[in-house]
Formats: sequence, structure tokens, C-alpha cells
Amino acid sequence: MDKTVTAPARMNAQTWGLLALLGMIWGGSFFFARVAVGHIPPATLVLLRVGIAALALHIYVAGRFGIYETLRDRWREFLLLGLINNAVPHMLIFLGQTQIGAGLASILNATTPIFTVLIANRFTADEKLSSEKIAGCLIGLVGTAVLIGPRALAPFTGDSGPPLWAVLLPVLAAVSYGFAATYGKRFRGTAPPIIAAGQLTASTLLMLPISFALDAPWQLPLPPLSAILAVLALALVSTAYGYILFFRIMAAAGATNTSLVTLLVPPSAIIAGMLFLGETLTPLGLLGMALVLFGLVVLDGRAIARLRGR
Repeated sequence: MDKTVTAPARMNAQTWGLLALLGMIWGGSFFFARVAVGHIPPATLVLLRVGIAALALHIYVAGRFGIYETLRDRWREFLLLGLINNAVPHMLIFLGQTQIGAGLASILNATTPIFTVLIANRFTADEKLSSEKIAGCLIGLVGTAVLIGPRALAPFTGDSGPPLWAVLLPVLAAVSYGFAATYGKRFRGTAPPIIAAGQLTASTLLMLPISFALDAPWQLPLPPLSAILAVLALALVSTAYGYILFFRIMAAAGATNTSLVTLLVPPSAIIAGMLFLGETLTPLGLLGMALVLFGLVVLDGRAIARLRGR
């Protein structure tokens, strides 16, 4: 086995710009979801998001990369990936966002890399915990506890904020994403657009009966134009184009550099929520966000490595 360690690819100005754009796009997904979920039930909103995005990616791929043969041969794997990387986490986040704002949901979901590291340490042989990863996970988990704590104590303090279950759901979604990141390693060697189109196609098939059973969407009233535009932005911009942009950055700068987008998503979602939805973060919420983001910086390790080098 080749154990050569290569340095992460350097980020030029164009790649940094694309990374910032992706951070805004994925941060915007929490804003779009908050707008749409007020008019469309969560299960149907998930179906619309993944279904429209899947259709857009199939049009983009246009039969290239052997997509149909791959979908036929690996449909069971795509079903599982679509379940844990799209259907389950999207459903959990949208349910949570019926009660909490875009900013808080994005911060809680930013714990995804923390759970990914913990899950990979348990289920893989090549990604074990180091001292930096342990420190980053602990800091991030403390930040999560700061965010969740007031909701857990609400019955005793009389806090009228969002219910505990709504705050916990984006964290459970982060756990699901962590399992998906670990499971997704088996798709190495598969063209990235095929992975994206395959998992979204699978999650569409999974969400179709769930949406029909829970919501009877054909009986739902037509949502307002703002919700329709939010759904289209969520599916076409945050999901379909977001995946294309993600894989473009990964090809140019590597997976490690691309993972920095996690640090950019919460600020984007918070700013959008404050500007357009009138959302605010409490001082405790700001402290929790700072701890989560600092934990991710420690987890990434490069900033600390540069400080040691100096």
C-alpha cells in the first residue's frame, strides 16, 4: 500500500472565490428552506428539493460517464447513500426549521465534520483520531452543548424559546451526514457527477411514497410565489449547482481545502436570516457558534501547523 503523504493543493484567488461562493450557496440553503417550510410540509419539500435537483443533474450529465450502467449496477449502494446523505438529513433539518431559524440550524449542522471524524475513527482503518482531531471534536461538542443547553433546561427555567426536539434535529442530521461521508468512500473512482446524480435519484425514489403518504401533496394549496422561488433556488442553486461547484473545487484544490466551506456556511446563513427574516442570535448562540467554528479550525489542523512552524 502506498503511504506517501502529499501536501494539500494550493488555493489560488479563483479557487478561494469559488469556495466563498459555495459557502454562500450552501448557507443560502438554510434561508431558502426556512422560507419554503412555512408553506410546504417537510417531506414534500425534501421531495421537491432532491427531485428537481436530480432532474437538473441528469440533464447536465446527459448520459455521459456511463451513468445508466452505474446506476443499474450499484442501485443498492445509491439507495443507502441517498437515504443517509439526502432523505434523512434533509427531513430532519426541515422539520427542525419549522421551529428554529436558518442561522441556528446552520450552526448546529456545521458539526458534521466533527461527527464524520468520530464515525470514521470507529469504522475505518485509515482515519484514526490524532491529538488535534480529539481537541477539535471536544471544542466543537462543547459549542454544540452551549447551543442545546438552554433548550434542555427550558422546562426548569421557563424559557419560551424553540423546543428541544427542534434544536436536536439538525445535530442528528449532522450525524447522518457523518455516516454518509464514511460510506461514500466506497464510491472512489466513480465520476463525481454520477455520485451526485445517483444519490439524488435514489433519494427522490425514497421520498416519493413518504411525501404521498404523509402530505398528499396533490391536495396541498398552491404555495405563494416566494415559496415557489425558494424551492427552485434550494433545488437548482443550493443542490444541483452546489454539487457541480463542490466537485469543481475539489478537482482543483483537493478534498482537504474544499472542506473549509464548512466554516463559511453558518455566517452566510446567519447574515441571510438577519437581513431577510429578522432573525437574531443570542450572546449564548454567538458563543456556541464561535466554539463550533474554532473546533473546526483545530480539527482541520493547518492553522495550528502554521503557528507551530512559526
